[in-house]
Amino acid sequence: MRSLIIICCSILFFACNSSISQNIKLTDLESNQIKASYVDLYDNKVDLSAFKGKKVLINYWATWCGPCIQEMPSLLKAQEVLKGENYVFLLVSDEPIKRISRFKDRKNYNFTYLKSTTSLASMRIFTLPTTVIFNEDGKKVKTMVGAIEWDSKQMIKKLKAL
Repeated sequence: MRSLIIICCSILFFACNSSISQNIKLTDLESNQIKASYVDLYDNKVDLSAFKGKKVLINYWATWCGPCIQEMPSLLKAQEVLKGENYVFLLVSDEPIKRISRFKDRKNYNFTYLKSTTSLASMRIFTLPTTVIFNEDGKKVKTMVGAIEWDSKQMIKKLKAL
């Protein structure tokens, strides 16, 4: 009787464990959320899963990065052109919130700025700007390194096609 109980418990244990691991399938966007956490400029936690069903463009940048600042006007125009295409543009820096806020106030670019509480280097982002684009299913579809002319006809066409 005792060995029967041990066998039944073992079967239940392994059956439960295997079903749990099979049910957990994270999207690339959700995996990104596990690697880093994000806060808005009021230090409120931002959950990237809130953007499920949208195309998400995450632009990693810094206030001291010349190429990052240089591409912002074209990124802003692309955001405007693509507002009807289900896109969310997020500008992420690992700098202090105060510094990002001052930049936002000074430049007056209408972006959603986030602070990564994890360093960009620990997220394996070594070049700025770096942009990662996720489709509506949360799958990473494109990574672009360096400054881009975001509002060019070619780029808008590519972004619409993603």
